[in-house]
Amino acid sequence: MEILQVVGIGLIGAVLAVYVKERNKEIAVLVSMATGLIIFLFAVSKISAVLQVLQDLASLANVNMFYLTTILKIIGIAYVAEFGAQVCRDAGEGSIASKIEFSAKILVIVLALPIIVAILESILRLIP
Repeated sequence: MEILQVVGIGLIGAVLAVYVKERNKEIAVLVSMATGLIIFLFAVSKISAVLQVLQDLASLANVNMFYLTTILKIIGIAYVAEFGAQVCRDAGEGSIASKIEFSAKILVIVLALPIIVAILESILRLIP
């Protein structure tokens, strides 16, 4: 049960951060960030199996790999931006977290633009 490992790491990190926060807030933030990074890296290591299944399904369905790659990049941007924003919020930097989220939204729009154009072109070809 891998979730027990993740929860265990999270609880240990939270207890350490609370304990250290009483003595040194800066170190507590670093403990929190390190715990979050360990959990994030653990989760990312499990993604390869999901990516392989999606690639197999896309090839079976004759989906252009450009579209699958773009969608996976968008999902990656969303996850990384959310992680970064939460770390900033944990450090008390809500304004920086908002900027990270805003930048991620812009990057998602930029990456999604070719897919949106392809969909609109397909619709326009269907309309006489």
